[in-house]
Amino acid sequence: MGGDVVEKKVEKIVKGGNDVAILRVKAGVCEKCGERIYTKDVHKKIEDIRSELKQKATEMYKPIGRTYAYESVIT
Repeated sequence: MGGDVVEKKVEKIVKGGNDVAILRVKAGVCEKCGERIYTKDVHKKIEDIRSELKQKATEMYKPIGRTYAYESVIT
C-alpha cells in the first residue's frame, strides 16, 4: 500500500519550448515510491515558469550552462 509522505525540498526540471529551468521546490514525497505531491500554489508557479520559458521571458533567470543536441543515432 502507500507509504508515509514527508515534506522535502526537491529539484524540479521544467521544460518550456526548447528551454529548461531547474527549480528548488517544496513537495510532499512518498517514502515508499518517491511520488511527489505539490501544493496548488507550487503547481501554479511551476506552470507560470513553464509559460515564461515558452514565451522566452527569461530575463530573471540565471544561465548556468548550455544544452546541445547530438544529432546522430548512437548504435
